[in-house]
Amino acid sequence: MNNSITIEICADSVESALAAQRGGAGRIELCGGLAEGGTTPSSGLISTVRSKVSIPIYVMVRPRAGDFYYGPDDFETMEQDVLIAKQLGADGVVFGVLKEDGRVDVQKTRHLVALARPMKVTFHRAFDMALDLSEGLEAVIAAGADRLLTSGGEQRVEDGLDTVKSLTAAASGRIAMMACGGISAQNVCHVIAATGVNELHASASSAVSSPMLHRNERVSMGAIKGREYQRFVVMEDKVRRLVNAVNGTLHTAKAH
Repeated sequence: MNNSITIEICADSVESALAAQRGGAGRIELCGGLAEGGTTPSSGLISTVRSKVSIPIYVMVRPRAGDFYYGPDDFETMEQDVLIAKQLGADGVVFGVLKEDGRVDVQKTRHLVALARPMKVTFHRAFDMALDLSEGLEAVIAAGADRLLTSGGEQRVEDGLDTVKSLTAAASGRIAMMACGGISAQNVCHVIAATGVNELHASASSAVSSPMLHRNERVSMGAIKGREYQRFVVMEDKVRRLVNAVNGTLHTAKAH
């Protein structure tokens, strides 16, 4: 088992970012639109979180919801978002770019990686949507990304453990491997032991009801009716339990 494990928590608000830090997270993935899988956060959110949080912040660069094939206009937007994240003091960016045939777009990825430097780069779960994961791994490495986020091509990592293990072995230290997809304090130690990863990505969030006293539930601003009166927030205690579970396992491993 690895001697050091990094826990990354995804957050879409200042409140959630601060809770992640207080709970002991090692890094934040800062997003907008988590209900859509995560999109690029506003410059205001990036700037505010950066001013209040001391742990590393990686900014999601995803110009819209939907697939991960990006035409010229979308890609230009991504270029600008990478530069803005750098300007606002982000430590890294997170993106994924595929071709129409489902293969990793090495050329576009390499371009964004170069644009991002000296920030670090994570290739996100667009990878899990790729045509061939083994080929995709080599493509992401060739493009120069620093780490790869994956659940092994499954919705939940527990269903993709063997794939993540195989990918981690094939990566052979050439890129950091980060597991995701339903990770909690209850399964995190099993995920680490079964895959050999030394980085984990989790939400550690719970639904929180709106404090609004007046509600007009006849009107909805999004695809899911009533979402205006409920949101998901990172829970400090969930992050802490996750961190403690990992630290306990590492301590036991060292003792043996």
